[in-house]
Amino acid sequence: MSFILGLTGSIAMGKSATAALFAAEGLAVWDADAAVHRLYGPGGAAVAPLAALFPRALAGDAISRPALAAEIAADPGALARIESVVHPLVAADRAAFLAAAPGDIVVLDVPLLYETGADALCDAVAVVSAPAGVQRARALARPGMDGTRFAALLARQLPDAEKRARARWVIDTVTPEQARAQVRAIIAGIRREAADA
Repeated sequence: MSFILGLTGSIAMGKSATAALFAAEGLAVWDADAAVHRLYGPGGAAVAPLAALFPRALAGDAISRPALAAEIAADPGALARIESVVHPLVAADRAAFLAAAPGDIVVLDVPLLYETGADALCDAVAVVSAPAGVQRARALARPGMDGTRFAALLARQLPDAEKRARARWVIDTVTPEQARAQVRAIIAGIRREAADA
């Protein structure tokens, strides 16, 4: 049975880069965002049920994320209907990964890990973090991001301080070298504990 490590962090904290560091160390990583992209893409399991709810979101044989965002903006109840379709499909994708995942440690990369209760599936959680000024600068450097959108995204997420308090490990992502050293230390620590058990 693999040790399940949850990996999370607020927007622009460096989670994707940190997930790549775990993968570079040979760990299997399940990416929740990538799972949603597969579900929304051509042939994805979410395409037909979402198209039935929101016909304007269908673009060819896939679901348009910008069109769904427009539906949510127009109708506050749309998000709950989308989640009622997508969350079970994401859970099934994650379960399939965990059933097949090789290795003594696997990583669940989930942006809203605490918010969705997915931390209950994990043996421990690592949170990526950086100072607020670094986070804001990174976020605002992204295409299409502005202060209003950044604030709205932050409002949907648990505060960084709360995530840090709940996590077993906090990975500082100010520099890639620092993050890589912490990733290696976490992996070594988990393996050491397993050997001692």
